[in-house]
Amino acid sequence: MSTPNAILQIDGQTIELPTMQGSLGPDVIDTRTLGGQGYFTYDPGFLSTASCSSNITYIDGDEGLLYHRGYPIEQLAEQSDFLETAYLLWHGELPNGDQKRDFDNMVSHHSMLHDQMLSLFKGFRRDAHPMAVMVSIIGAMAAFYPESADVDDPHQREISMFRLLAKVPTVAAWSYKYNKGEPFIYPQNHMSYAENFLHMLHANPCETYTPNPVLARALDRIFILHADHEQNASTSTVRMAGSSYANPFACIAAGTACLWGPLHGGANESALAMLAEIGDVSRIGEFVDRAKDKTSGFRLMGFGHRVYKNMDPRAAIMRQTCHEVLDELGLHDDPLFKMALKLEQIALEDEYFIEKKLYPNVDFYSGIVLRALGIPTSMFTAIFALARTAGWIAQWNEMIVSPGHKIARPRQLYTGSQRREFAPVEQR
Repeated sequence: MSTPNAILQIDGQTIELPTMQGSLGPDVIDTRTLGGQGYFTYDPGFLSTASCSSNITYIDGDEGLLYHRGYPIEQLAEQSDFLETAYLLWHGELPNGDQKRDFDNMVSHHSMLHDQMLSLFKGFRRDAHPMAVMVSIIGAMAAFYPESADVDDPHQREISMFRLLAKVPTVAAWSYKYNKGEPFIYPQNHMSYAENFLHMLHANPCETYTPNPVLARALDRIFILHADHEQNASTSTVRMAGSSYANPFACIAAGTACLWGPLHGGANESALAMLAEIGDVSRIGEFVDRAKDKTSGFRLMGFGHRVYKNMDPRAAIMRQTCHEVLDELGLHDDPLFKMALKLEQIALEDEYFIEKKLYPNVDFYSGIVLRALGIPTSMFTAIFALARTAGWIAQWNEMIVSPGHKIARPRQLYTGSQRREFAPVEQR
């Protein structure tokens, strides 16, 4: 089915622009020829601009839908695992038994870091934020795998993708261990992806650590729910860096740096900080009233979402996971968790929150789960980056192999001075 052209009339000139239709979502107006006719579009934050064509992830915020390659996130979170979801993001189809076994095996056997990278960790202050360490170490991998710079070579792209997916958990866990002053724990090939990360995070040479399967499954589900989320700020950063054919490790480091921003990857950390500020379940009413007062300047963190105007589909899954973890660990009486559960109840029942669609989002629940897993708030964004690496890689690879690839070059609305003549300093 063809779509009608858009007609733009300006200053007596008629400009005809073709429209394009995706498999889902709104049609788009193709403005690529507009610059040659003397005009650019102005869209700060790219809120109404499709920066690329992609067949990986689809979001409908009004309906509360999130699909990876057409599969609803609910089905993947309940029935799949993170590495199978990563395979789907990369290849477009779910693997058969042999393909999944080979993929899992490839990831587990690339999780070791080059031994010389130990020296890089030792160059940081002990109190360095894990994200600062991750940005640096991921970018430094380009120096250890210089052949990865040949992004036109399908084999080099593939091995770089596996190296990133396999090694980022080791980088994240070691960033935490270095921060704590504890010995690095090496990855274990026989463990699952989530079990291996928990082991590297919590084990030490003095005693064995056996990951709890309920907790490992909860963490794996967090990884799935954060694996990809369309063209968000960090994904767009990866694509923009990659558009210059930059080394893939540099591109993922750029995405990690963008994710570090508190407006992007730090939301679950902010939600826990808010609970700490509330302090006690008896004060929740006071803070809810402040949230309803537009003049107070106070926001309830972990509620509502920029994209989802309905319930975030990931939040319902994370809510179930949250309660499974609290039940397993017997933490329902913990003061912080009691506050969280009371806030959740209010948000789901109070007319103010329902009317404004301020539902608890995935960050609200994931922060609670991560804390229950014994993971400090400084590591929350690092774990987000670990999970999102799967999607970043898929998006980067899709961009590289797309026909008609071009380096990103946004335009601007210039509002500075017009031409001026330079005067020597003694004449100013």
